[in-house]
Amino acid sequence: MEKEQIDKNKELKSKFLSILPYIIVIIVVVLMRLFIITPVQVVGESMKPTLQDGELMILNKIKYKFSDIKRFDIVVVDYPNKDIIKRVIGLPGETVEYKDNTLYVNGKKIKENFKINGTTYDYNIIESGYEIIPDNMYFVLGDNRINSADSRTIGLIEEKQILGKANFVIIPFDKFGFVKD
Repeated sequence: MEKEQIDKNKELKSKFLSILPYIIVIIVVVLMRLFIITPVQVVGESMKPTLQDGELMILNKIKYKFSDIKRFDIVVVDYPNKDIIKRVIGLPGETVEYKDNTLYVNGKKIKENFKINGTTYDYNIIESGYEIIPDNMYFVLGDNRINSADSRTIGLIEEKQILGKANFVIIPFDKFGFVKD
């Protein structure tokens, strides 16, 4: 009787050890998706021509735990009822102005080294009710300046709304890789 119990225990232990690697893989994948990276899909035309509707990207959720948000980073923003993808243009403590389709930060002309769809109409951060961008807030725009709900219309974005950096396309495969930001 004892020998049968010992054999059963050995068999159970053997089965458990055989599935243990699969359990570990599942736990690691779930933890990575929750805390490190997750897929995110581009929805809409607001980031054209840089990103296209339907593209699948990787959202790096921990990037900004170790580094600051930088101008021109492509970020995913937690906006009511949906996540939106935008480009960071203005940082805390800065003034932002577009005049004659040219970006000025703190009164200095800044070159945008990425393709933009359309003209960025004249805009000044003062139109958002601020003289400068407050601490922990950001000014974001879509690259499709003629078809984007961004800080010009929805206001400044709080740092806590930025879910992470999205600069790696995984689908379609012909665009697989990092996006210039």
